[in-house]
Amino acid sequence: TMVAQPSAPAASIDTLHEDMIHDVQLDYYGKRLATCSSDRMIKIFDVSPDQSQQTLSANFQAHEGPIWQVAWAHPKFGSILASCSYDRKVCVWKEIQPQQWTQIYQYAEHQSSVNALAFAPHELGLKLACASADGAISILTWKGTGDNAWDERLIPNAHQIGCNSVSWAPAASPASATAPSPSPIQAALVTGGCDGAVKVWRVTEGGEVTPDADFERAYREAGAH
Repeated sequence: TMVAQPSAPAASIDTLHEDMIHDVQLDYYGKRLATCSSDRMIKIFDVSPDQSQQTLSANFQAHEGPIWQVAWAHPKFGSILASCSYDRKVCVWKEIQPQQWTQIYQYAEHQSSVNALAFAPHELGLKLACASADGAISILTWKGTGDNAWDERLIPNAHQIGCNSVSWAPAASPASATAPSPSPIQAALVTGGCDGAVKVWRVTEGGEVTPDADFERAYREAGAH
């Protein structure tokens, strides 16, 4: 049996974080790398086109506890990064001048650690879903006016014990690109929790969040076998 030898990485970055790194995310163009750590810091690196060189462009304390995840918004909204932390907060950061980041929004209504977050497809606007150890998920939507004007929806008891992951579905189905008439835009996300359950949620144009009944039925039937 042949065993593949580990290959050398194309690049290695000494981030100088002082504790565990929990997440790393490249932006839409692959030109910037964001890292977050238990040291409560976020670092932004400029990455060369071949990703062989990285230059630290920003370094700031973002939370009062370990930072679990970061997420880049679509560039149509500007240079915007979101972060979530053990400190129960979700923060949205904006680069107002080159290498100068400022917090433009904070959500602090979760009762426990915020474990995961994800921006929705850009067709749905600047919209963020967050998953918390308190069992709730939150949907935060920029209203399109001031930086700090956001619609906030909290869905309690989304999962028993806690919620660990969240991801959005594409806004349009893959088949819609070749269909004679465009399909309607959908807003749907999936969450995973400490209860061992996966749930799909639909978001209406008015912002209401409800479980996907068809998925719930199929999920229960699959679990019965």
